[in-house]
Formats: sequence, C-alpha cells, structure tokens
Amino acid sequence: MFSKMSITKSTGNYSEQIEGLKDKLETSDTIVIGAGAGLSTSAGFTYSGERFRQYFADFEEKYGFHDMYSGGFYPYSTLEEHWAFWSRNITVNRYMDAPKPVYQNLFEIVKDKDYFVITTNVDHCFQKAGFDKKRLFYTQGDYGLFQCSEPCCNETFDNEEAVRQMMEQQKDMRIPSALLPICPHCGKPLSMNLRADDTFVEDAGWHLAAERYHNFLRTRKSGKVLFLELGVGYNTPGIIKYPFWQMTAENRQATYACINYGEAVCPEEIKSQSICVDGDIGDVLSKLDE
Repeated sequence: MFSKMSITKSTGNYSEQIEGLKDKLETSDTIVIGAGAGLSTSAGFTYSGERFRQYFADFEEKYGFHDMYSGGFYPYSTLEEHWAFWSRNITVNRYMDAPKPVYQNLFEIVKDKDYFVITTNVDHCFQKAGFDKKRLFYTQGDYGLFQCSEPCCNETFDNEEAVRQMMEQQKDMRIPSALLPICPHCGKPLSMNLRADDTFVEDAGWHLAAERYHNFLRTRKSGKVLFLELGVGYNTPGIIKYPFWQMTAENRQATYACINYGEAVCPEEIKSQSICVDGDIGDVLSKLDE
C-alpha cells in the first residue's frame, strides 16, 4: 500500500523531534519496540575495525577476512577451526557485556510502560539489561543456543559451558576435537541457532515468544500505540519495518518513531504520524532521558 517514495526527515528539526518523541513516550498507552543491528552497534557491539582486530587479529592474518560477519561464513577446512572462530565470536558478542549502556538506558525509559520487544538481534542484550523475557521475541535466533545441523529435532541447546571450554582450550585457532559439539539425539554436528537458511530451528520457546508477541499486538490494535523502531535496516524489512508502517497506517492514534543513523525514513502515507530521528541511538536515548 505504500509508495516507493520515502522521506528522510519528519516534520520539525532535531530538537523538535526529540521533544515530540519524549511526549509520545510519556503519553502512549503501549510501546512496541522493534530493534535491529543498529541498536547493538550503538551499544558498542561493532563487528569490524578496532574491536574486530582486538579479538580476531590472528584470524584476519591467516584467513584474510576483515570483520566478524565474514568470519562466520568463512569455509574453514575443519570443524576445529570453525568452532575456534565461533566460540570466540559467541564469547565477545553474547557472554561479554556491551561496552556502552544503551540497552540499559532504553530499559529505564520504558520499564514502567506496557511494552513488548521484537528484535532481529541475537546477542541477548535485552535480557542482560533487565527486560522481561516474556516481553521479548528474538526472531532470528540466539548466539547462546546450538541446534542440530540436520536438523533431526526442533530442540535447541544452551551453549555457554561448551563455548567457555572451547575458549579456554583453543590453540592456534583450533579447538580440541573432543570438544566438537554433537547432537545428543542423532550424533550429527551441532550448529548455531541462527536464521541463515531453511535449517533454522524454531523451538518451543521461539513459538511461545511469537504467540505472546502476536497476542500483544492483537489486544492493542487501537489506542495510543508507539511503534519505536531502533536501528532497523533493509536486510529483513518484512519482520519489523514494514509491519510497523502497516500497523501505524491502520491506527490513526498510533505513532511510528524511527531512530537510525543515516536511515531514518518513513512513507509519505504515514508522515503525519511519524517521528524520524537521524542520529546515533545512544545519543538520542540520552537526550530523551534528560
């Protein structure tokens, strides 16, 4: 229903946008947060540059890739090498805390509100910041979970203990063969529970979270709803961005707010209901909390 033409700014200047968003955060009955990679980037979870070299300089020198994302898709010769990279990747992006308190600041803003979060992020930052697990829907998986690579079952497996052992015992970018994770049901190699292809496992917890999210939306179709989109790009716009636009258009009392550095846009059709802030999410949240 939306035209291809988008606007890059909502009405008003930066200060007016901040004040307008403050007002909507205070007066909205419901807040639906949609979070993408830009939120974690603002929190310091960058996948390239200095942070990449801090933890993966040896991998860069040997294999020639220059960011963690590329390292995840590199065709390693052995599973021992594969899991040396992945255990390190999981450790720094799941079991370490984000360098900046952006998620904590967001929680302070919405903790007393009727909120729900849908996110494509897989780094667990929401729960570590204090968000209620029953108000979270991780659509694309979790760095803290393994699944069968086959997959032979719709189960996932917590990986913290296994990953920490891989980290402690890896040497020369390889883990001991005895630590290779295997499925307890069929004996095939385990893989990451990340949506990369049609083998992604949607376990019971995933379906329960999806049901909670859809029930939340269904019971709040009207009223003053704020759809707060944070750092969502165009890799998978059908998960958060397009539905937020659609739901805003269907409810004249709703507001669509987008905070995104360089990509704060909305369709003309909902321009009058939108607040688009082009800036760093962490900086914007700090101003909202002033």
